[in-house]
Amino acid sequence: MMRKWEGGDPGVANQKTPTSLLLTPEGVFHSFGYTARDYYHDLDPEEARDWLYFEKFKMKIHSTSDLTMKTELEAVNGKKMQALEVFAHALRFFKQHAVQELKDQCPSLPERDAIRWVITVPAIWKQPAKQFMREAAYRAGLVSPESPEQLLIALEPEAASIYCRKLRLHQLIDLSCKPAANGVAPEQPIDSSFRQAREQLRRSRHSRTFLVESGMGELWSEMQAGDRYIVADCGGGTVDLTVHQIEKPQGTLKELYKASGGPYGAVGVDLAFEQLLCHIFGADFISTFKAKRPAAWVDLTIAFEARKRAAAPSRASALNISLPFSFIDFYRKHRGQNVETALKRSNVNFVKWSSQGMLRMSPEAMSELFQPTISQIIKHIDELLKKPEVQGIKFLFLVGGFAESPMLQRAVQAAFGAACRVLVPQDVGLTILKGAVLFGLDPTIVRVRRSPLSYGVGVLNKFVEGKHPREKLLVKGGRAWCTDVFERFVAVDQSVALGEVVQRSYCPARPGQRRTIINIYCSATDDVLYITDPGVRKCGTVSLELDELGGPAGARREIRASMQFGDTEIKVTAMDISTSKTVRATIDFLSN
Repeated sequence: MMRKWEGGDPGVANQKTPTSLLLTPEGVFHSFGYTARDYYHDLDPEEARDWLYFEKFKMKIHSTSDLTMKTELEAVNGKKMQALEVFAHALRFFKQHAVQELKDQCPSLPERDAIRWVITVPAIWKQPAKQFMREAAYRAGLVSPESPEQLLIALEPEAASIYCRKLRLHQLIDLSCKPAANGVAPEQPIDSSFRQAREQLRRSRHSRTFLVESGMGELWSEMQAGDRYIVADCGGGTVDLTVHQIEKPQGTLKELYKASGGPYGAVGVDLAFEQLLCHIFGADFISTFKAKRPAAWVDLTIAFEARKRAAAPSRASALNISLPFSFIDFYRKHRGQNVETALKRSNVNFVKWSSQGMLRMSPEAMSELFQPTISQIIKHIDELLKKPEVQGIKFLFLVGGFAESPMLQRAVQAAFGAACRVLVPQDVGLTILKGAVLFGLDPTIVRVRRSPLSYGVGVLNKFVEGKHPREKLLVKGGRAWCTDVFERFVAVDQSVALGEVVQRSYCPARPGQRRTIINIYCSATDDVLYITDPGVRKCGTVSLELDELGGPAGARREIRASMQFGDTEIKVTAMDISTSKTVRATIDFLSN
């Protein structure tokens, strides 16, 4: 593990680096992580306006519906830049750091071809987002596009799953083992809802989660082949749910249901805090303050971050968040009244002004900020557990940065502790990273996945009266054809094994044709008949590069394309049947 990260925060024992990037006014890389944040923060406010500072930008890739190579990101100062460049800057920085560390340990390390890189992405990311990361990695010089196999895209909950099943029991915190408080077992929550759980916690202050003794040996002496478990990866931006079953005889993993989840990460709590500030001080003031005093805004978010991490369901005392002096000053100048007055006016429950110049948040107020995000996570896990394919779950692993939060841990335990064992790895924020390394060593460990969408192409079929709609009729060469028929390669939620291929043959329309482009369509449902149906969209293209010499003159060439849907990325290869030569085939989801 590389631990040599600079920076860090007061009040936050942080193992992870924030997604913050700073570029000079000319757009040249300056710094990443805490260094970037702190340097930006210390710039003269006039000067800072010209610098490009990006933060929490990973989520933008998920939320952009029509992601392309040209998608832009906005810096704090409002200037725009290509997202691909921003990501490439970050990845290039990682590369330099990692390669330097390796060279320190192994001076004879060859520059090229010595490293396999693994980049992790949320499983709920769509195909374009995965390809986007790959393109950014090419641009950053991690690997060259000529040797794509040196870069693996790993799915975050899968990586976590691979790591979790290797853990020993003493490396897990078992939320379901509650010690009896004062010799009396804490009463069952009457209702697993958030508030009741909170009430119950107030009553049983002593029931801290405790670690299972290491004398029990491995958890996986309890985990047999056939066992099913859920990994809930709760990160900064997303929650990502995966269901796995351990297969006999090799102990490979099989996905039981397509990846699900949504944008319900810890950032939701930060946004709720920002909304609270907008409610108290006015949204227009907050946005002006962010633009005019970016450094002070960063200060405020740092202060909140530390308090957010201190929030726990068992906490009885208030949490103080100090407002930067320039916030108080700016508010007085801007609004002509004091911060204190604003607080009283807004009459927000549970938030008071302390005489030391701090926002004083009661534990209730803090809980309210967590509430929307946590209830979304609970709702998602609950919906997943109700699916017929997901019955008989033994364990629920809570992983990812947000899983460190006692608020989330307790809510998940209260909601699902009765149904399965809720387990949290001890270094929960690093679970995915360690799992990604294991995945890089053996990518075949996940043997069966589920397709997140239905994929196919549009084809012509013979027109059948009564079956096909008239508007799809096309008469060509004296024959009646039905156009736009959706020919399915793979159905949504279909099990696809690693290495399994879908093969289709294509004949180039003209003899001398240099390349064939095939449009790929996708749909979230499986009842699609035509590519024009609602919910079907063109999502990518396969291009086959043909060389001029196609066997004997006048002979029809046939190209066989093989597509793989069982990997973390969709892959395609092709072959010319007549010559048995490989045809260069590429699949693209970004240039729509």
